[in-house]
Amino acid sequence: MINYKITVITVVKNDEENIEKTIKSVLNQSYKNFEYIIVDGKSKDSTLSKIKKYKKKIKFFSKKDKNLWEGINTGIKNSNGQIIGILNSKDLFNKNALKIVNKYFNLYDINYLFGAVKKRKVF
Repeated sequence: MINYKITVITVVKNDEENIEKTIKSVLNQSYKNFEYIIVDGKSKDSTLSKIKKYKKKIKFFSKKDKNLWEGINTGIKNSNGQIIGILNSKDLFNKNALKIVNKYFNLYDINYLFGAVKKRKVF
């Protein structure tokens, strides 16, 4: 089985409440052949300082962009992965998400893959 390098890209702006949970869900993956790129759209809250806490484990860029798509393109241009995934800043990966992605790209002749979304309980 090939262990593809997977790039995960998160584009974020002013999401200090959720960004650290998102980062941890990527860094705590059971599959280890990945890079994580975060593109911050010049947040005005503490989002960037939370991202910088992980600067030794991730790549990040903080630049004003026109929209989400420009941020994603910044991530893609700076990626080295054979597979590219997008994870929104309010979303989380389960522990084996990237392991499952690698498995599916090995088993099937596919060009893309979508994951299921599980709603979080709000209390």
